[in-house]
Amino acid sequence: MEFRMLGPLEAWHDGARVQLGDQQQRFVLVVLLLNANKPVSTARLTEIVWAGRETKPTLVRGYIKRLRDIVQDTADVGIETTPTGYLLRVGEDQLDTVRFDRLRAEAGRTDDPRRKIELLREAVGLWRGRFLEDIDIDRVGGPEVVIPEESLPDAVGDLAELELDIGDHRSARDRLRPLVRSDPASQKHAELLMRALIAGGDRVGALRVFHGTRDALAELRMEPGPVLRNLAARAEHGDPPSSLPSRPGGFTGRAAELATIETAAANGRHAVWVSGAPGVGKTGLAVEAAHRLRDRFPDGQLLARLNGFTPGVPETSVGDALTELLVELGVPAEQIPATVGRKVTLYQTTLWGTRTLVVLDNAASPEQIRPLLPEADGCLAVVTSRRMGDADTGENIRLSPLPPEEAAELFHALTDPPRVRGRAAEVALIVKRCGFLPMPIRVAAALFRRHDRWPLEHLLHLLEENGPWSEDDGVAAVRVSYQQLGEPQRALFRLLGSLPGPDVDVAGGAALAGCDVTEARQLLDDLHEVSLLEEAAPERYQMLDPLKEFAAVEPAPRRALVRLLDFYLVTLAAAVGAAYPFDRAQLPGTDRVCPVTPVFADARAGLRWIAAERDNLVAAIHYAARHDLPEHTWRLAVLLWRYFNTTNQFEDWIDTLDLAWKTVSADSGNDYGQAHVLLRLATAHDRRGQLAEALELAAQALPKWRRLGDPRGEAATLCALAIPTMELGKHEQAIAHLEAALTKYEQSEDRRGEAHALSMLGYLNELHGNLDVALGQHSAAARMLREIGHVQGVAHALNNLGSVQENSGLLPEALASYTEAHGHAAEVGDHCVEAYALNNIGNVHRKQGRFDQAVRYHDKAREVAANVPDADLRTQLYLDRGATALARGARRDALTACKAALDLADGSGNRAYRARAHRGVAETLHALGEHTGAVAHWTAAEAEFDALDLPEAGEVRDERAALECACASR
Repeated sequence: MEFRMLGPLEAWHDGARVQLGDQQQRFVLVVLLLNANKPVSTARLTEIVWAGRETKPTLVRGYIKRLRDIVQDTADVGIETTPTGYLLRVGEDQLDTVRFDRLRAEAGRTDDPRRKIELLREAVGLWRGRFLEDIDIDRVGGPEVVIPEESLPDAVGDLAELELDIGDHRSARDRLRPLVRSDPASQKHAELLMRALIAGGDRVGALRVFHGTRDALAELRMEPGPVLRNLAARAEHGDPPSSLPSRPGGFTGRAAELATIETAAANGRHAVWVSGAPGVGKTGLAVEAAHRLRDRFPDGQLLARLNGFTPGVPETSVGDALTELLVELGVPAEQIPATVGRKVTLYQTTLWGTRTLVVLDNAASPEQIRPLLPEADGCLAVVTSRRMGDADTGENIRLSPLPPEEAAELFHALTDPPRVRGRAAEVALIVKRCGFLPMPIRVAAALFRRHDRWPLEHLLHLLEENGPWSEDDGVAAVRVSYQQLGEPQRALFRLLGSLPGPDVDVAGGAALAGCDVTEARQLLDDLHEVSLLEEAAPERYQMLDPLKEFAAVEPAPRRALVRLLDFYLVTLAAAVGAAYPFDRAQLPGTDRVCPVTPVFADARAGLRWIAAERDNLVAAIHYAARHDLPEHTWRLAVLLWRYFNTTNQFEDWIDTLDLAWKTVSADSGNDYGQAHVLLRLATAHDRRGQLAEALELAAQALPKWRRLGDPRGEAATLCALAIPTMELGKHEQAIAHLEAALTKYEQSEDRRGEAHALSMLGYLNELHGNLDVALGQHSAAARMLREIGHVQGVAHALNNLGSVQENSGLLPEALASYTEAHGHAAEVGDHCVEAYALNNIGNVHRKQGRFDQAVRYHDKAREVAANVPDADLRTQLYLDRGATALARGARRDALTACKAALDLADGSGNRAYRARAHRGVAETLHALGEHTGAVAHWTAAEAEFDALDLPEAGEVRDERAALECACASR
């Protein structure tokens, strides 16, 4: 008999549909199916199916008897009575939900694309509608029911991507269309559908998808990502991917400068540096040149804004600029490394073999630029800056104000020809008043266009009346345009001059101005209409630096900036709560309010907002720290830590929390803020392998949580203490911390925390050879995490469980645990756990003598972990690659890997890893016949294991005692 829940509830036997009885009977069956092969008590059945009504046990027994009658002719299904209730015995392949998960997992294990497609097609084909669409889920388990429907979009997306890879764009298109219709804000699925449509020649259809997704994102106050925008450009123009803004309207002149850039591109130069005064048109020239050179650079044209001279905004760090460029180049955010050095390597590698043009706008210095200059032949960077470049940063072009005739030509191009025809003398005076600079000329022309009844003399009179802001810089045009605005527009313009971030969306503008979103949208549009703002993306605006300098002459009132910071704080708290629901209980509270905070429907919406506002949030933290706003500083930094952790942005994680600590530590009575900041700093330092620093920070946090009477915070800090303590070899002390944490988590009914502490205790028990105890602890942790639906936690626990099974000789069970861990980790994008799981699968293959398979999985683990800056993970991968290399006779490879592990363990101070690395080096040197060199490593390994009181000490002694060479223990 087969039961189907991926759609309406159905049962089939021998090719015929089975009648399942009335609705109450179907409810009872669903409860048993959702708990298949596990007993369900009569009380629990009654509570679920007849909630709030008194029910006699005989009623339950009656329904069970009828269900037994239905399945009595099948040998593979039965309903058993157990001491604790009823148990539906059914094989896994008889449940379509289990088959769906099994097929997806099997697809994840195979490397054959055709086989992957076959398995995923079978899995997706099991769906006939919504999960149990004819059953009221609230009646049969409510929120406790894990709905597999959430996995279907990922499975469809994975399948469509594979189909696109083999050229089957029609199948991909047909299965993606309903998915995008149901969730148009999902950029991943919209991207895949656009790829399928473009591959099939339906560029109009692809544009419709883009517009639908763009509109859905706009409702969430988000914007399409670069991949979507690039696909839209391909659909609309057939152009290569590009993040360039549109060409500056009415661009005129600069023929010599454009020729210099074009010659540099033709001659294979790697960079051109364009410098000049504010408003002279550096960015306009660079963008115009990039558009003209599209055919020469068919693999893409990118732009990164470096904020070198943007008022009130710190210059973009090299790391952040590289991240932006890598995302534009199509590298998934979660695959971008944490360290600047590795980002540079990935950036240059990604550019290699392409013909790509990069505009690096508003550079602060040659030092900021050097890591961003393409090294690959065929690529070109156009740099703009107020400063001159150096000899090694490209050919220099110094822009001067436009020649008078070109300035006049630009004004003519930007206005209505009949209004300026025959008025050459007046136009000449206007552009002179603008300093012959393109930016103020554009502002003056926009003002003149808007006031279509003004004669040219009136504009000239206003410019002469106002005079230049400072000698010959052309800001008179900006002042005149500003004076023609209504007071609400003027007020917002002045406020934007003090904006702490690079841009602002409509909701942020509303918070800054103290108005509602509708009014802010109109005010921002008014400023954009007269060229005082640029639209960076739909409903997101930025101000050119010279305009920002003009606007900032009168500093914004503090209360307005506090309103903006309140917006970021309240909205970030809501976004983090949606994106990371298991963190909600430990988020810092705030009494700040903001009437324009958006609502986030799900985790994806929360993450999209955080990613879009990331630069503004970091700038807000810096602004708050500089302006004596400690509460905003530390709360924003603490709320951002999880995003920085999961995306491996360690520099920003530590930098923002260091700022938070400087502000919050000054208030000796603020235990609440200090405890939050210290805990997250400790976690960051531990992940970077800085164990002593992590230990000290956690030790400072612990008494603060205790004074606050916060058991959750105390438990989390005890775990943060336990991990570096364990890694430094003080295992008894680590166990004491974890047991205390476990008690605190139990008191606060935090099951995720309880499972985490249990799993760590299991790890320590495994280290000391207490495998039965460890097995029970990891099993309990995995069970708890499954029950609460914490997929990432389940992946961690299964990896740990598999390790104990492996060390107990239960290799098939270990392989199953690792494989499931890999599937869960890949599902949630946790590359660290995914790499551990792949590496562990390789270890099982090694122990079963399948060395080629072992090497393949180790290599996969290394690829996944390439951008994960976790010191312990990297050490473990080297140790296991070394063990596999030694087992297959590749001794020199083994020695290289073990020495790399030893170097990492020495750097981090992890004593258990250091002992294992010494042992690996010793065993490899012995195998190579280099016995004298091996002795020191044998001795170090034995001493380290002894000091840690680990059973490996005896293993090393026995191993040496059996040798008959210089390695032998004496």
